[in-house]
Amino acid sequence: MPEELLNDIKVYLHINWQDENTDKNLTGMIKRGMARLQDIAGVPLDFTVEDLPRSLLFDYCRYANSHAIEMFEKNFQSELTSLHIGSQVAAMESEAYEN
Repeated sequence: MPEELLNDIKVYLHINWQDENTDKNLTGMIKRGMARLQDIAGVPLDFTVEDLPRSLLFDYCRYANSHAIEMFEKNFQSELTSLHIGSQVAAMESEAYEN
């Protein structure tokens, strides 16, 4: 996980202090969020580009940091569906282009 991603999420969450435990907790949230979003998309995602996967990861971390992760998928259902469909279409187009 890029260190810059941790710093960007800390800024997004308005965390402006340095604390090893906070960084460890956020790193876990980020890794779990990345894994969940990639599972939903069905393909590897790039979280360094300003796009839907990155936006969803930031919101996943916001919900996780607020101890409300159970509401994330419900509140972002349409965005998660778009992520899944868009990722699958892009994967099929890439596969067709390679063949």
